[in-house]
Amino acid sequence: MRSTRNLVAAVGLVVCAALVAAGPADGLAQPASQDAVVLGVKVRFGGRYDDVRMCVATDAGVKGGIAADVSFFLDLGMTEDWTAHVDIPVMRPILFAAAFRMLQLEPSVSFQRRLRTDGAVDFVVGPTLGFSLHYGPDFESEPSGTGRRPSFFALGPTVGGYMGLDFKRPGESFNFQLGLTPYVTPLFSVGDPENHRGWVVGGLLDGSFRWK
Repeated sequence: MRSTRNLVAAVGLVVCAALVAAGPADGLAQPASQDAVVLGVKVRFGGRYDDVRMCVATDAGVKGGIAADVSFFLDLGMTEDWTAHVDIPVMRPILFAAAFRMLQLEPSVSFQRRLRTDGAVDFVVGPTLGFSLHYGPDFESEPSGTGRRPSFFALGPTVGGYMGLDFKRPGESFNFQLGLTPYVTPLFSVGDPENHRGWVVGGLLDGSFRWK
């Protein structure tokens, strides 16, 4: 538990340090002059430690495993350099419901600061907040058969950060962004006789296609 708290603090310090190093946003009171609304698709892959939920990609009793998803996102330009990034996962909720009779939904919002350069790549950093909603068995369960354990509801807040490289591609209809999202989620079960609770700690490599 102490190591998890230390990780939460470390993620927060990294994000804060990046924002401080960036300095105050230029024209913070001015609306964004371009890219006010950007739509896109994000492909995500990584791994996680998870001592609550069943992982369909690992054996029963293993705490965690790989993490992958495809999501739609919306970028809302707040100022010239600050953007609200709204991420809605679609692949994992649909796949888990259809194939495993489970729900794992983890939408999030990031507040991202663009650090502009004179080259073809800008840096993007910022904190991420979201929530995790789970319905399904715990990590000791088999996906099906007699070894499948009872399902339960669990939820909790997600706190993390984003660090990325934006390949600007001026004059093109879309650009590409490659980023890293570390996160921590405490999970608490609801109406569960076994009172499941624990932590999810992970990271995702994000590839984002952004239509301008």
